[in-house]
Amino acid sequence: MAVRKFRPTTPGQRHKIIGTFEEITASVPEKSLVYGKRSTGGRNNVGKMTMRYLGGGHKRKFRIVDFKRNKDGVPAVVKTIEYDPNRSARIALLFYADGEKRYIIAPNGLQVGSTLMSGEMAAPEIGNALPLQNIPVGTVIHNIELRPGQGAALVRSAGNFAQLTSREGKYCVIKLPSGEVRQILSTCKATIGSVGNSDHALESSGKAGRSRWLGRRPHNRGVVMNPVDHPMGGGEGRASGGHPRSRKGLYSKGLKTRVPKKQSSKYIIERRK
Repeated sequence: MAVRKFRPTTPGQRHKIIGTFEEITASVPEKSLVYGKRSTGGRNNVGKMTMRYLGGGHKRKFRIVDFKRNKDGVPAVVKTIEYDPNRSARIALLFYADGEKRYIIAPNGLQVGSTLMSGEMAAPEIGNALPLQNIPVGTVIHNIELRPGQGAALVRSAGNFAQLTSREGKYCVIKLPSGEVRQILSTCKATIGSVGNSDHALESSGKAGRSRWLGRRPHNRGVVMNPVDHPMGGGEGRASGGHPRSRKGLYSKGLKTRVPKKQSSKYIIERRK
């Protein structure tokens, strides 16, 4: 995986840095695993804007990705590695031995033609999904479940990985990409390896138009608004706006919004930095 830079022939090309797509082997998605997805443009059922700064963007088809990996004991061959407009990672198309096809998040180093497995009997090799209790301590993992059978909820975006650091009774201790260290039930599944497309973090759009293609409309700051529109608006000249806060008056820099008595707090050993 690498990135491309461009000659500054136009202002938009000058700062543009994008991925190379060299690992992608198919340009058309598997028809049975795709459905059309209408975008709302941030409007509700009466056409009123309920979310700002959304709208436009290229039409997308939604790929159904298998986050549960519940087809245990059936080997699958990696047929293609494809682009997915709905996420930063690449996806891989698996052909199972019984004829079923499924998409998974493509881990780093996954090759077309390699064989994957899921379940307790699977080897701890890249792309295989197995319960945390069967994964050796120190292994790099991604696609981690929070509840058994729920499907992967953690560590799914490009370049991310977590590490299984130790075991404590029926729980495994995992260090997440944010720096948080927490306990997760040993019966939860995770996939071996790190998520692919790690150079995604180095990309730079180069121009505002690329944000519009992604469905993001211009975002205006509260400081430049009038007092009627935002708590930070108004003032003579370029006023800084006092305390940074949201449109509804909640502090936006450093205010802890987590529920103090949240049930899952007891599983967090060390908070993120």
